[in-house]
Amino acid sequence: MKIGFVGLGVMGGPMARHLVQAGHEVAGFNRTADKAKAWAQANGGRFAATVAEAADKADLLVLCVGNDDDVRQVVSEALPHLNAGAIIVDHTTTSAMVAREMSELAAGQGRAFIDAPVSGGQAGAENGQLSVMAGGDALALETVQAVLMAYSKAVKHMGPSGAGQLTKMVNQIAIAGVVQGLAEAVHFAEVAGLDTDAVYDAVSKGAAQSWQMDNRWKTMAEGRFDFGFAVDWMRKDLGLVLDEARSNGARLELTALVDHFYSEVQSLGGSRWDTSSLAARLKAR
Repeated sequence: MKIGFVGLGVMGGPMARHLVQAGHEVAGFNRTADKAKAWAQANGGRFAATVAEAADKADLLVLCVGNDDDVRQVVSEALPHLNAGAIIVDHTTTSAMVAREMSELAAGQGRAFIDAPVSGGQAGAENGQLSVMAGGDALALETVQAVLMAYSKAVKHMGPSGAGQLTKMVNQIAIAGVVQGLAEAVHFAEVAGLDTDAVYDAVSKGAAQSWQMDNRWKTMAEGRFDFGFAVDWMRKDLGLVLDEARSNGARLELTALVDHFYSEVQSLGGSRWDTSSLAARLKAR
């Protein structure tokens, strides 16, 4: 398949690489041209100097950009250059509103738009093990699902346009609560004078076990946060969640509290720390 890929950062770069390795013709664009050139040279893709060039005669356009406005700009620039019947798959975490807006815009020009945020982080992108939650036309998703599996372990259709983004919000709500609980657990173990490695061995085999515990307990205890999904990104995501909750009436007291805690981490200089840095604000007290 001829594919345009827009956004070659820590997530998009390896995702686009997997598409090339799967045998697709991929043209990659990034706002920082040098990054796109380096990606193309390293991975055998084609460098695209503009969004229009990446989209030119493509059957599939994949987005992994920053926010709602970025998606609006890329889609408006790309639509006139895509093949008739082309499909746009947006892996950016955005509002459900912009997903519906872009779906309507694409449909009006004979193309399909699928909101398809991902979970799994940078490691999932590098290893081709992302979980994709998709909203939009089911037939369009079925058309490209095998392609998306180049960097995914699961692709799930969640419903109409916007449903993928709403599902990603559920994901972020759950993560926020788990990480805060884990930070407090590590903090309590330390203050109580326990061996944190021994505590992990004891509690990780029971009901407290989670991905976050298995992957972040040790680094929390060591005070290492210079990796992973950045606090700035999490606050962007939680902002989308809280906006949606204000609209639909959902009560998200814990999520709002954890979002505030992340603002405290930012004030400590942790804007680019991993989300597990909630533990840092407890150590700072």
